[in-house]
Amino acid sequence: MYAHTDKASLLASSASHFSSFGWILGYIIGGVVLVAVVALVLPILALARSIGNEAPKINDALTDAVHNTAALGGLRTTIEHATIIIGGLQRGRARLGG
Repeated sequence: MYAHTDKASLLASSASHFSSFGWILGYIIGGVVLVAVVALVLPILALARSIGNEAPKINDALTDAVHNTAALGGLRTTIEHATIIIGGLQRGRARLGG
């Protein structure tokens, strides 16, 4: 019976040892995963901040571009009028014999 008690206490102490090892290993793996995630997310956040800082400048430049190109909306009308004028000039030239 003494040998049986020795084996039981040995198994109990080894089970306790493995249980602690599992927790420690889990914490280490969790810590490594956490560090990896932080290392991957921080550059993304820095880039997002940089883009956010540049966004007002980009928006202002686009607003200026809209203002500067607003007159191009009338370009189709100008082309139509120029085509009519060119047609009239060609007809006049033909009448004059040129």
